[in-house]
Amino acid sequence: MSQTTQSATSVGSPDGGGGLPPRKRFSGDMLFRATATAAGSMVLVIIAAIAIFLLVKAIPAINKDTENFLTYKDWFTDGDQPKFGIAATAFGTVLTAALALLMAVPVALGIALCLSHYAHRRVATALSFIIDLLAAVPSVVFGLWGRDYFYEPIANFSKWLHDVAGWLPIFGSNGPYGKSVLLGSVVLAIMVLPIVTSLSREVFLQTPPENQEAALALGSTKWEMIRTAVIPYGRAGIIASVMLGLGRALGETIALALTLGSVFAVNFDLLGPGGVTIASNIASRFGEANEFGRSALIASGLVLFAITLVVNMAARAIVYRRREFVGGSA
Repeated sequence: MSQTTQSATSVGSPDGGGGLPPRKRFSGDMLFRATATAAGSMVLVIIAAIAIFLLVKAIPAINKDTENFLTYKDWFTDGDQPKFGIAATAFGTVLTAALALLMAVPVALGIALCLSHYAHRRVATALSFIIDLLAAVPSVVFGLWGRDYFYEPIANFSKWLHDVAGWLPIFGSNGPYGKSVLLGSVVLAIMVLPIVTSLSREVFLQTPPENQEAALALGSTKWEMIRTAVIPYGRAGIIASVMLGLGRALGETIALALTLGSVFAVNFDLLGPGGVTIASNIASRFGEANEFGRSALIASGLVLFAITLVVNMAARAIVYRRREFVGGSA
């Protein structure tokens, strides 16, 4: 008995009691934890470095014309009296991204539900591969495709919209029908579609089978089962996928530069002669801009960085509150 007590005391705490053995100074868990912490911290360091770079480079332009920077529509950075502002570019960025999501999200969710709950497994696998491949197409290809092949169909459709519903301000323009907010938004919606579809499909596939079987056992149809069991369970994931699509739409550059044109205006007319976004304006003017012009463009990029950061923080807060609500209700 005494020998057993002594051995238990020797491997335990100094006071006895059969405690756990002393912790090793170095282990694989500690190495993995340190590596994961360093990787997570690196993201914050990179974001801070980007913000500092944009702020430092943008200060000369902001100090030059602080009064008009947020409200002025046009963009003149050459000459002795530069006058520029991000009102039109920020408006065009938000408008085209919102229209693209409005067109893409319902279609993307419908495709995701079809692939996860309606289509045959082989068909769903093939279509999923094609959708994932569509997400890898470069944006310049979408821009050229939209400019060269979507130009005429969108122009005809815009003319029809004006003839039928021209009394609405959003369809009030009587031409020229060509590069327009509608054309850019349609191309942008096609680019956002595979991202939202792929993520939403994976979210829908994660729904517990017990929830679906319980809904069907209560007499629900398949659509009722999806509406009451699948969509509520994946709501946080749907919001996250939409926000990722919105991030892609806000930062898109070349495709919008090829389809929007370069018209600085703040209006909701979708059929007018084009528009401009922050990213497309930077892509169009950065190569030919002087030192002050590049500083002004970087200042507009700082605004786009802030918009994207605020949108993603808001989306993260929504997802977190949704998960907290689900956990609390459970």
